[in-house]
Amino acid sequence: MRKFILLLGAAASLSGCMSSPKTYQFPDAAPAARTPPPQQAPVVSAPSTATFRAPTVMNMPGLEGVIGRDATALANIFGPPRLEVKEGDAMKLQFTGNACVLDIYLYPLSPGARPSATHVEARRASDGEDVDRAACVRALRR
Repeated sequence: MRKFILLLGAAASLSGCMSSPKTYQFPDAAPAARTPPPQQAPVVSAPSTATFRAPTVMNMPGLEGVIGRDATALANIFGPPRLEVKEGDAMKLQFTGNACVLDIYLYPLSPGARPSATHVEARRASDGEDVDRAACVRALRR
């Protein structure tokens, strides 16, 4: 009976370890659309100004479902990031799997906007050699 009570207590304490996906909040950012339209238009940033430097947006086949997405949408696609680095209003998210390591760079597309994915890098975890970005995206999707 004592073992059963200990086991029940351990199970109850472990149930508190479960959590829902992280939602990323950025102060003073406009709310992002929840789902992109079925035929996603190319992602374009606003022009640079004296106080805003527009990012260059990567447009490559196979990355349409990643480019333009915010951090929450990316976490919904790939699961929780292994690494999250914030620097000013920019962010890098890293996702890993057996096939590859995927680094996604997010920058605001207009002044005050929520950071969106603008650039993707992919490499093998074993030796750091570059791999096809679109293939890595497909391999890491949940």
